[in-house]
Amino acid sequence: MFSASEVLSAILEKPTDLEHVRSLVTDDVTYVSLNYDNRDLHSIMPWCGTHEHAGPESIVKTFVDVGRYWEVISFEPQAAFGSGEYAAMFGRFTYRSTVMKKLVTTPFAVFAKVKNGRCYYLQFMEDSLATSASFKSGGQWTFRSDPDGGEVNF
Repeated sequence: MFSASEVLSAILEKPTDLEHVRSLVTDDVTYVSLNYDNRDLHSIMPWCGTHEHAGPESIVKTFVDVGRYWEVISFEPQAAFGSGEYAAMFGRFTYRSTVMKKLVTTPFAVFAKVKNGRCYYLQFMEDSLATSASFKSGGQWTFRSDPDGGEVNF
């Protein structure tokens, strides 16, 4: 039987191949992409959010859509490890948005829960401010975060 980190690594080797992913996850796997539930981010990247008990199709659809929205320049896992049923992977990727042609490089982190050699929970995180900005076509973003300062505009 494969370890949790081996299962996680195998999923990410061919995440757009449904039969491959199906062989590594439970039929009712929960997939969390970037956040639990953020309507604004979901409107930019429709796969974002929690896909509870959605099955392997939810994982594959996300990675297929990522391939439609961006050209994957690189996807570089840098560390993967696990303990018991838990696994994590950290790395970096570079994407170019297919519409705006903007290049973005961001770290990523993936968390998985595996039982009996099959993943039943998968969570993928990245710098979603950076990746969503690769789609920005105009306008201005105004932020006010510093309690002692003013606004920041992009």
